[in-house]
Amino acid sequence: MTDGVGMSSCCLSGAVHEGKPTGRVDQIGGLQTYIAEPKTGSKEKTVVIISDSLSTQVFGWEFTNTRLLADEYARAGLYTYIPDFHEGDSLPLEFLQNIEPPLKKQAQLSVTEKATNAAAIPTTLGPWLVKHRESVSRPLIDGFINTLRMTPGTNKIGAVGFCWGGRYAILQAHGRTEGSVGGVDAAFAAHPSLVAVPRDFDPVSKPLSLAFGTKDSLVDEKTRGQILDLMSKKMDVEHEIRFYEDQVHGFALRSDWSSDADKKAMDEATRQGIEWMTKYLA
Repeated sequence: MTDGVGMSSCCLSGAVHEGKPTGRVDQIGGLQTYIAEPKTGSKEKTVVIISDSLSTQVFGWEFTNTRLLADEYARAGLYTYIPDFHEGDSLPLEFLQNIEPPLKKQAQLSVTEKATNAAAIPTTLGPWLVKHRESVSRPLIDGFINTLRMTPGTNKIGAVGFCWGGRYAILQAHGRTEGSVGGVDAAFAAHPSLVAVPRDFDPVSKPLSLAFGTKDSLVDEKTRGQILDLMSKKMDVEHEIRFYEDQVHGFALRSDWSSDADKKAMDEATRQGIEWMTKYLA
């Protein structure tokens, strides 16, 4: 078994994209939530974006990139929510800038500077991961999904997750018994972190789409091969796994828009998620 341990420094790096989100904020199921509505206002195809490990002011539900992505999903006709599953627990922007500068700048750092930065990550991020462990976070996500199930007009629901949230999108694609909490009709996970193979993938019974970079530091080539092999044996479950050449962990949400190659990969991953949701929430 491959255990879900550690979190890459790439989870804390990347670029903040330009643009102004056009959605609104409301409270849904007791959680502050960003909502991006399609022009029709229809909830027939509903998507829940489970953001990554860092919270407000940095990468979580308030991260500009995540909200711009939600707006893209809404333009495709998907009623999209980004709940604050971290409940306001945030790391300051200074932590990001000091510990993990953008990827291009990282390449210019000395070995000593990289070592200093790497040593600081566990002391800050480790306690956060303990605080937001599965026994805490999964009930929040399950409960939110159930709240949407009871919302008038809502039909099918999909989960879209990135990094920390990618694993929880996969868990939402697990089979559920009648009357159980949570569960979605389809899921898309881009560069999921902390995944356990085969434990997190064996119970998958709903359509699942995965996106990995070939240079992902969290899910290495061996683990990606195990996931590919395991999913290929699920003949009764619709699935796809796409690999993005030379892309690192976090590419689908934090790529540097000044790089044509990175932006293309990010755009293709966005299209992958939207097309999967559009198809399997129909």
